[in-house]
Amino acid sequence: MSTRNPVPFETPADKPKPPAPWIPLLVVVLLAVAATVILRMPAVGAPWAQGYDPLGHWLISTIVASIPVIVLLGALASNKVHAHWAAVLGLAAAMITAIFAFHMPGRMAAATMVYGAGYGLLPIGWIIINVIFLYNLTVVTGRFEIMQHSLMNITQDRRLQLLLIAFCFGAFFEGASGFGTPVAVTATILIGLGFRPLEASAMSLIANTAPVAFGALGTPILGLKGVTGISEMILGAQVGRILPFFSFIVPFWLIVAFVGWSAMLEIWPAIAVAGIFFAVPQYLVSNYHGPWLVDIVASVISMGALVAFMKFWKPKRVWRFPGEGDNVGHDPNRYTGGQVFRAWVPWIILSVCVFTWGTPQAKKFLDGLSAPKFPVHGLHNLVLRVPPVVAAPTKEAAVFVLSWLSATGSGIFVASIVAGIIMGLGLPSLLKNYGATLMKVRYSLLTISAMMAIGFLTRYGGLDATMGLAFARTGVMYPFFGTMLGWLGVALTGSDTASNVLFGSLQKISAQQLHLSPTLMCSANSAGGVMGKMIDAQSIVVASTATEWYGHEGQILRYVFFHSIALAALVGILVTLMAYVSPFTKLVIP
Repeated sequence: MSTRNPVPFETPADKPKPPAPWIPLLVVVLLAVAATVILRMPAVGAPWAQGYDPLGHWLISTIVASIPVIVLLGALASNKVHAHWAAVLGLAAAMITAIFAFHMPGRMAAATMVYGAGYGLLPIGWIIINVIFLYNLTVVTGRFEIMQHSLMNITQDRRLQLLLIAFCFGAFFEGASGFGTPVAVTATILIGLGFRPLEASAMSLIANTAPVAFGALGTPILGLKGVTGISEMILGAQVGRILPFFSFIVPFWLIVAFVGWSAMLEIWPAIAVAGIFFAVPQYLVSNYHGPWLVDIVASVISMGALVAFMKFWKPKRVWRFPGEGDNVGHDPNRYTGGQVFRAWVPWIILSVCVFTWGTPQAKKFLDGLSAPKFPVHGLHNLVLRVPPVVAAPTKEAAVFVLSWLSATGSGIFVASIVAGIIMGLGLPSLLKNYGATLMKVRYSLLTISAMMAIGFLTRYGGLDATMGLAFARTGVMYPFFGTMLGWLGVALTGSDTASNVLFGSLQKISAQQLHLSPTLMCSANSAGGVMGKMIDAQSIVVASTATEWYGHEGQILRYVFFHSIALAALVGILVTLMAYVSPFTKLVIP
């Protein structure tokens, strides 16, 4: 692992210039022309069955199926292609592969592309816009400077700030909402505290791993239940017997990635407190209550324990960035308690709103007010998933739900408006700042839409299942590679929920054929998937947008890739031990 980020402090002149303003318009026009041409093709009259070996040999079909992923990630990693162009190239590769190699009808592929792009805007893009809007409001009113000062009062050590914000605070937002919210919030706060863009982005991504399987009030586990028929209580409990090991490891891993081994050892007691007080509640809540409140409870306990511990324990050396000096000018009494509280009010409002919007009761109520559903013409129930990916042919639904009221981004928007009014901003100022925010994220919205279109094409075209079946050929090593399949699913889709829905049935069928525990392998899909969260293109763009580090998505990807695959491999090793080796087998729920 890297011991130190080599990127120097940036000056405004160092920041990459965004692409010319006409580029997004050109891209949209080209995609519209391509969609128009494809839509002129004959309509699909009957359901289309996916084919998982269209080229007659599983290995060749698998290599071809991976072309869109290789093009997208290769273009990003090259650091010579802007993220929006990388996304467009990946989308073009996905369209060509799906239509000409996997024989997906052209009109169906076009409909899938539009469906995926729409999902990229709502709910994901909507979250990014409003998180950055709230951050901008706290900056222009001076509240963020006071909040930064209050965090310095807790600890001036940058390692401990990272632990508190990226791991503990981020886990709370993952539990409450998921869908990129924790990365957007924590990266935004870290960059405001003076962390370098690469550090703020990469560390937020690494930290947002262990909590992901129970994110958004247990949504990934509920999705896994839906495709496997296994109780969410059993699945949640099994995941809760895998991930606590990594909830303890990840905080150590995070700090080592940030500053190296020797500097990590200086604060190991605080790291252990954060990890233990997250891992133990994660196990207890998941096994004795259910999957819904796991991250909420664990993050609050971990955060409280860490802050309380730092009241009585201090590191021998306060670690700061090069060039910061010893910060002797920091005055702990510079602001009154009332000023500090008011500075935290916007973030308290945000936490309350995000948690409220994430509850099933609130979502049901808000969706009842307005959540029109639009079956995607030419796609809905026209794609058939077939054995061996599923037990019996299954129609794939494609319904775009315009849940604009219940979307997490709407909760963040309400929090931003309420916080703005409390901070004394009038309507003209709010509108001006919102307009500035839209200008700031316009390229990222385009990128995310294209990337989500790629993910949807791999799903509805059957490309993901072809790659998944290749993993299922590994026989006795399937516990390891089945876990890596979950990692691949999240890397492709950007969502542990989507990965569970895609591969949950395949995991169950493969486990039964190999005489393994279906509960273990379905849970391994979700537990392994969390480590793919840091390299999915959606999360990387969210991070680069939150830190205003446009054009460096490839550098972020290269930084986190090793951490992602190494942690996923460790999960795979643990699952393999649980499948075959005592006493680890005792952790498997019968």
